[in-house]
Amino acid sequence: MSEQPRQDANYLAYTQEDWRALLLSLGEKPFHVGQIMKWIHHRFVGDFAEMTDISKSLREYLALHGNVAEPEVHEQFVSNDGTRKWLIKSASGSLFETVFIPEDTRGTLCVSSQVGCALDCSFCSTGKQGFNSNLTTAEIIGQLRIAMRKLAEVYPDRSRTVTNVVMMGMGEPLLNFDNVLPAVGLMMDDLGYGISKRKVTVSTAGVVPGIERMIETTDASLAISLHAPNDELRDQLVPINRKYPIATLLEVCTRYAKNLGNKRTITVEYTVIDGINDQPEHARQLSHLLVGFPCKINLIPFNPFAGTGYKRPSMMAVRKFQERLVSDGYSVTVRTTRGDDINAACGQLVGQVADKTRRQEKYKKIAAGEIA
Repeated sequence: MSEQPRQDANYLAYTQEDWRALLLSLGEKPFHVGQIMKWIHHRFVGDFAEMTDISKSLREYLALHGNVAEPEVHEQFVSNDGTRKWLIKSASGSLFETVFIPEDTRGTLCVSSQVGCALDCSFCSTGKQGFNSNLTTAEIIGQLRIAMRKLAEVYPDRSRTVTNVVMMGMGEPLLNFDNVLPAVGLMMDDLGYGISKRKVTVSTAGVVPGIERMIETTDASLAISLHAPNDELRDQLVPINRKYPIATLLEVCTRYAKNLGNKRTITVEYTVIDGINDQPEHARQLSHLLVGFPCKINLIPFNPFAGTGYKRPSMMAVRKFQERLVSDGYSVTVRTTRGDDINAACGQLVGQVADKTRRQEKYKKIAAGEIA
């Protein structure tokens, strides 16, 4: 093979299609796709010299033109309840977070899609950091690779590993669609991480054009951050609602659900905030709003963070809210707060973000509901 100028591609981001195209351009056989991807994603190999079933010339080409570099782990935190949080350095220099939540029968990895977030939902600490940059596909899939590799070091018997992935970390995934969806595809690909499409969830605050694109490109599970049963309240909590109100959001989600089959539903996330959206009338309105909508509901007691004026609701209020919805026939779970002693609970992820929001006018307008 002739040497070309070094291009520094990060092969963590390469899908099966990307590898086929590259190998075809090099005159290589397509069966190398499976070999290479297994070395990278199953065995976590980062040195091409170790890929012994691949020709030396191909290994040398790959090493010359790219790498398998994970983003750098800046720091690790371990909660009293076993939750692990990794603070990771992005290409922009800011730090973002990914969290592993161990449970009896599964291990859930909460993955970030952006450094910071421009949507500025009023109850979420991430948005208060401002927006810095999108994560690359390699930085997104790299979070899963880091977690799998580090957990294997601590638990060589694989008693703790990643079985579920939720795109619920820092950022709005559908505002970074072109990097998130290839990463999600790799998570579900058997030559990638082989996680069931039922166990890979993309969560959105309601970016309707992104959900429209998902209809054409994926069958990953979908969660929507609703948090309010009416537009007036949701406008205050989730500003993007001013652009895409609840009726518009539920309509596109109903169409997406048709792709998932009869046994799969959309997850409705509802952060319960004391005195704001936790009253019996809110439960009644939510029950009425979701009639006929194929969903399960996940109630999330608000997790306080520095500077917020909101308070965590009492568990009695949360249970009464749940009971009302269950009595109306909904499947409702209450999310257990995990990792709050290391600020790893839902809504608490902040990283260390050099806020560039003022230089990102597009994202400011999206957050204000002015543009798609």
